[in-house]
Amino acid sequence: MKKINIALILSLTVLLFGGCAKSYLDTEPTSSTGPGTLFETTQNAAVAVNGINKLMYRQLMSSQGYNGEGTIRLYFGEYPGDGMYVANLTGWSNTINSEYHEKNTDPRDYYAWWYYYMLIANANSILANIENAEGPNAEKEFITAQALTYRAYSYMMLVQIYAYRWKDSNGGNVPAVPLRLDTSIGDIALSSLAECYAQIYKDLDDAIKLFNQSGLDRDEEWKMGLPVAYATYAKAALNREDYATALEMAKKARKDYPLMSNKDYKAGFCNPTNEWIWYLYGSLDETLYWYGYFAYVAYCSTASQVKNYPKCISKELYHKFPKTDVRTELFLDPLNYTYTKSTGFATSSSTTLQAYGRSYAKADGRKGIESAAKVCAYMQFKFANNEQGGVGHFPLIRASEMVLIEAEANYFLKKYTDAQASLIELNKTSGRDPEYTCTKTGEDLLNEIKDYRKFELWGEGANWFDLKRWGDPLVRHNPDEGGNFMNVFAVSYGPEAKNKWTWVIPLKETQANGLID
Repeated sequence: MKKINIALILSLTVLLFGGCAKSYLDTEPTSSTGPGTLFETTQNAAVAVNGINKLMYRQLMSSQGYNGEGTIRLYFGEYPGDGMYVANLTGWSNTINSEYHEKNTDPRDYYAWWYYYMLIANANSILANIENAEGPNAEKEFITAQALTYRAYSYMMLVQIYAYRWKDSNGGNVPAVPLRLDTSIGDIALSSLAECYAQIYKDLDDAIKLFNQSGLDRDEEWKMGLPVAYATYAKAALNREDYATALEMAKKARKDYPLMSNKDYKAGFCNPTNEWIWYLYGSLDETLYWYGYFAYVAYCSTASQVKNYPKCISKELYHKFPKTDVRTELFLDPLNYTYTKSTGFATSSSTTLQAYGRSYAKADGRKGIESAAKVCAYMQFKFANNEQGGVGHFPLIRASEMVLIEAEANYFLKKYTDAQASLIELNKTSGRDPEYTCTKTGEDLLNEIKDYRKFELWGEGANWFDLKRWGDPLVRHNPDEGGNFMNVFAVSYGPEAKNKWTWVIPLKETQANGLID
């Protein structure tokens, strides 16, 4: 894995948006080696394309908390949603309550823009140079397919953040983001949402053709491969409400990835299992120390963000599921123990939730929590870490998500029996809840799909994106209202609020790019 640091020498890792170089868009290369050397052979180019995965797991912007894709999943996907409660993190209420969507000078607004265009620039550099590399044509095809998939994934994420949801776009006839498809750095206008999805589809169609044509395959699931192209296609099609395509691609994506066992499920999501289609590689010699996702979430981390601010599931979401479901074991049910209702924290008495929580943290193979860590009602035990402060592999796409895409796509295609069957496969057939059954129809069936998507993918960064895509309101209740969100977080608003849940284009981009108003 150390070898992929070579990828950081790409000349286009020093990005230029628009016509001018802007310091906010710079990422320092680690060597002066240029593209001519980097793309001299297909072997070198393979290192470069693998390096994009490294860029997704790296401290960025010289700031703690900005760690590639983990930041997107936590700050954009979980914090502003309705499934994760962060105990006592009141200083982050503006982020958690989505108060930065229209603040175009704030780093939280321009981070995702900068980050995904960095990935796109690296993919474009590979696509521009791979043809001249020395090596077998099959390897060129495989590397090209990988770069196209990275680009498609990045644009899929950008339009979810910086464009209206598809249902509000009049068939995609709204401005979205610029489509940069080569290594030029001049001014460029916004493309429509429809044009962006057309390009995402084209990149993935081309990638799938080249993956198959090359006859090659990846040897580890952190690398880019054909199943990721299918899965990205399924996710993009779901966002675009193209349900037939979403269904087709989800089935193809998970074909060789059976759902994980209950033993693997309870082990703590930090090592890949047989259902992880794509993940971020994180090891001790590639650690982000206190800057990575696991230093913010993993229950056994020694990081202050974990010890002082436990990550918890929404009480109302948790109690929608029966105790026969293995996933309920991944969160601390307070039972009848006493705790401070306004925060969720256990008191210091050994007869309360404090002692029970510490014992629970060590039971059933769990790794325990630090002696100074606070115990909180509904705190999570889904994510562990392998090394301190936050070393672990993070799942980007799992087979379970593909099953849920199939369920939702079948519902909107009016194949209700098939939608029910998908839920049964996810829950009963997998063994996660051997007593599960599904006979619901109509709106109840759709809500069942939504609830299980929130539960299954908790902490993996899907929640806010799903709420936006569905056009559902955000509703958080405080303890007096039956929830567990502190008063400062107990907000509610509808799909038309917060600029229709759409982040504005950063001021740094509009100042540099003369073709964006």
